[in-house]
Amino acid sequence: MRTSRRFFLSGASALAASMLAGGARAQDVIADILKSSGRGNWNDQFDARASQGGKVASTLPIVSLQTVAYTEQAIAQYQNIVAQGGWERVPDTKKLQLGVIDLDVVPLRRRLMVSGDLAQSAGLSEAFDSYVDAAVKRFQARHGLPSDGTLGQYTYAAMNVSAQVRLGQLQTNLQRLNERAGTLGNRYVLVDIPGAQIEAVENDRVVLRHNAVVGKIDRQTPIVDSKINEIIVNPYWNAPVSIVRKDIIPLMRKDPNYLKDSNIRLFAPDGSEVDPLTVDWSTDDAEKYRFRQDPGAGNAMASVKINFPSPDGVYMHDTPQQSLFGKMMRFDSSGCVRVQNVRDLVTWILRDTPGWSRQHFEAAIKSGENIPVQVTNPVPVFFLYISAWSTGPGVVQFRDDIYGLDGANELQITSAL
Repeated sequence: MRTSRRFFLSGASALAASMLAGGARAQDVIADILKSSGRGNWNDQFDARASQGGKVASTLPIVSLQTVAYTEQAIAQYQNIVAQGGWERVPDTKKLQLGVIDLDVVPLRRRLMVSGDLAQSAGLSEAFDSYVDAAVKRFQARHGLPSDGTLGQYTYAAMNVSAQVRLGQLQTNLQRLNERAGTLGNRYVLVDIPGAQIEAVENDRVVLRHNAVVGKIDRQTPIVDSKINEIIVNPYWNAPVSIVRKDIIPLMRKDPNYLKDSNIRLFAPDGSEVDPLTVDWSTDDAEKYRFRQDPGAGNAMASVKINFPSPDGVYMHDTPQQSLFGKMMRFDSSGCVRVQNVRDLVTWILRDTPGWSRQHFEAAIKSGENIPVQVTNPVPVFFLYISAWSTGPGVVQFRDDIYGLDGANELQITSAL
């Protein structure tokens, strides 16, 4: 594998180099750029012609040997963009969208041309027409933003990160990709933390993709390398000490009925149940108790919990707060990972576990009974931090550097806005 991987990557590097140095089409693109009058006056796109409008949606896994090769190509392309002066800043004071005619649409067009989202043939009109609308949606999709075609604060912030910083982000993430590509196996679950996204991968192809909710900046989701060995249907939820300290105790001080209303029971170290009204909530003594929420519609994990060994005690689960998956920035948990459409993922995980068809799984949920299920063939699971990669020629993906691990403040868009 190592030998073939080196051969594959060296071939990809050679391809990227030849594309920039010797390829006729690449020379045409570079010639167009050199003829422009300087920074802020790009009249031609850089990588759209090379990519031929590559689609953003892909079944290619984030961590794969192909992704490494495409990311190497993207780095070569962005090095050339930086060498030519980068791209100009797009004025961010107006809400631009389809149908608007405004002077600011001109620099927006130039910016989209440089990154390959808008074709040169679209021209430099002041009209926000259907070509610009499609280009903005493509840009938004590549940056993990809702593809609504409207220029709002998050789209402007992503668009105005400099080419030099984006190049550095790609280089940082290429190192992360190189460490893991080709090592994850034929069937696994990947949680990409900054992307707040989950991939179920089989035979080098993404068969399921789920939105996720990951940890807040002050309660970060950790890097994980483990195997999913248990599914718990209708789980009990045991509150971790961090949530007891930061959330439950303050809530009980405000509302003594909070535990009862939330179907959370209190247990002493010896296992006996404790009446919450007998506890002094003005102190931190409650931390010594165990807080267990009964299964049910209001349970913090809702219908199912996905278990695996982890030194940090994290896991994946359903949630009663389905609206969170529609948020633009899904960094809202206490470290564990909430999964949208989790029943599809669990069905895939339990595929080789006898007696656990989708129908049986759904019936078990309806029963309301707490049922632990051992996974017959434990599925590898990886929580990784990948915030930039490429899934095809000219299709470069960027995400918010939510935990500030990429080394540039302007990449932490969520915390800056």
